[in-house]
Amino acid sequence: MTTVETGLLDTYGRRAVDLRVSLTDRCNLRCTYCMPEEGMQWLAKDTLLTDEEIVRLVRIAVRDLGVREVRFTGGEPLLRPGLVGIVAACARLEPRPELSLTTNGIGLARTASALAAAGLDRVNVSLDTLDPETFRTLSRRDRLDDVLAGVAAAEGAGLRPVKLNAVLMRGVNDHEAADLLEWSLERGYELRFIEQMPLDAQHGWVRANMITAEEILARLGARFTLTPEPSATRGAAPAESWLVDGGPARVGVIASVTRPFCRACDRTRLTADGQVRDCLFATTETDLRAALRADATDADLAALWRKAMWGKKAAAGVDAPSGIDAPSFHQPSRPMSAIGG
Repeated sequence: MTTVETGLLDTYGRRAVDLRVSLTDRCNLRCTYCMPEEGMQWLAKDTLLTDEEIVRLVRIAVRDLGVREVRFTGGEPLLRPGLVGIVAACARLEPRPELSLTTNGIGLARTASALAAAGLDRVNVSLDTLDPETFRTLSRRDRLDDVLAGVAAAEGAGLRPVKLNAVLMRGVNDHEAADLLEWSLERGYELRFIEQMPLDAQHGWVRANMITAEEILARLGARFTLTPEPSATRGAAPAESWLVDGGPARVGVIASVTRPFCRACDRTRLTADGQVRDCLFATTETDLRAALRADATDADLAALWRKAMWGKKAAAGVDAPSGIDAPSFHQPSRPMSAIGG
């Protein structure tokens, strides 16, 4: 049996075919659900993987470990100077993986065309509000126009489908759920709402303050008719989907907290400093950077990666099906910005 056939398996029979690669832990926003306004300690530059190291590890994942999809994340990946070159190198891999990018959209207006030409297939853009004042409250920056320009540029460059990710915060932007969906439908974008997760740098997440999937659907249902898509069409996707007013347009909800999807998870993660994480909420990591810089062979690195994924827990950070809702759950020490979305 070849390494691709065995791939990145774990003891529960899940196979990781979706790789999330963080390119930086830095960001040009300070969203309240992600990090404090100031005081963040960024990764030292010499600990970050180089462009060449990133491409080598992605090549091993695709060629030797059966990875089929690669998403570049951060922090904010558009802050990585070598992003276009990294995308171009990964687009030349055989077999060619699907390549996507998760971004806050700032800077996308000037880079979307170059990224598309390099081989990027699509983008996910974070957009939590359409109101400039609410945007400033949530992100502590006055950059909504830049985000909207980036979304439009991605569509114009053919990075389709353009997917939008929204986090609703109680008493801040939760009243905008239906407006966000209507705006997205009018422009042909695919909107997904994400339950706020305990991955903030300040560890200030409180479950009772979180807008749940049920609440999101209730807000949308006041204006739209939502029809759940068959569960068989979901596969390993984190978002449950609903047809809007009979379709074909749809809206998604990622309910990581209240409706965990860990049993179908097909992801593996590589941090900007070269650590493999088998789960977004993992409390342990496996260091590929040290092995890589100690002249490990591709086979050695592949074996280390397989070993890292073999020990993946049943659910988010715990050996329990309820994941984040389990009493034994503990928030990882790294925030989302350092892990990669």
